[in-house]
Amino acid sequence: MTENVALIVAHGQPSDPGPAAAALEALASRVAKLLPGWQVASATLAEPGALARAAAGRAPGVVFPMFMAGGWFTRVQIPAKLAEAGAVGWKVLEPFGCDAGVHDLCVSLVREAGADQVILAAHGSFRSSVPSDIARHVAGRIADEAGVARVATGFIDQSPQLATLADFGPGSVCLPFFAAEGEHVSDDIPQALDEAGFRGRILPPVGLDPRVPALIAAAIARQVPVCAGTCRWAR
Repeated sequence: MTENVALIVAHGQPSDPGPAAAALEALASRVAKLLPGWQVASATLAEPGALARAAAGRAPGVVFPMFMAGGWFTRVQIPAKLAEAGAVGWKVLEPFGCDAGVHDLCVSLVREAGADQVILAAHGSFRSSVPSDIARHVAGRIADEAGVARVATGFIDQSPQLATLADFGPGSVCLPFFAAEGEHVSDDIPQALDEAGFRGRILPPVGLDPRVPALIAAAIARQVPVCAGTCRWAR
C-alpha cells in the first residue's frame, strides 16, 4: 500500500545545525505516531542538502513548514529548494504559526501559567509586517481570553523591541512565540528582558509544548496549502 508522505521543514540553527536537526527529527517521529499510513520525515534549511536528501526517493507529498508566519521562507525558499533538488509535485502547507490551534494553545499556556501580565516575545522583521501581524493577533487573543491585566508584544528584529518593555513584575510571564529552542530563545530573549528589568518567568517556546505534535498531525491531515488564502498572514 502506498503511504502518504509529509516532510516537516524548519529553519534550523545555521551556527550549529546538528542539535536543531535532531530535535526536529524527534518531533517528526512523534507526529508520525499520530498519522498511521503516513511517512513523516524532517529537514532544516540550515543543514546543507538536508531538504534534498529528505525528499529523495519519496513520492511527492506535503511540506509542513515549522515556521511562525507565512512569507518568503514558505512561499519562495522552500519551493525553490525543492525545485533545485528535482522534487516536483510537493504541496507546501500553511506554516505552524498560522494554525488557529496554535493560537488557542498560546491562550491556554498563559492561563495555565497563572500570570497577571504577559509579554509575547516574537522574532518580527524590519522588512515585512507579516511576522508582527500574526504575533499581534495572538497577543490580542491572549488579552481577550486569558484573563490577564496586561499583554504586550515585543520583538527581536523590530520595534517595540523586548528590551524596551518595562514594569513587568514577578507575577508576569514571557511566552516565546517561537517554533523551537534556539539562540533567540536561549540567549537573545533572556538578555533583552534582563535589560528591560523583567522580573517574571520565561515560559518554554510554544513549539515545545507536548500538545504540538497532535496539532501538526491534524494540520497535515487537513492538507491546507499555504497559497489557499485561508491564512491572512501567509502573504
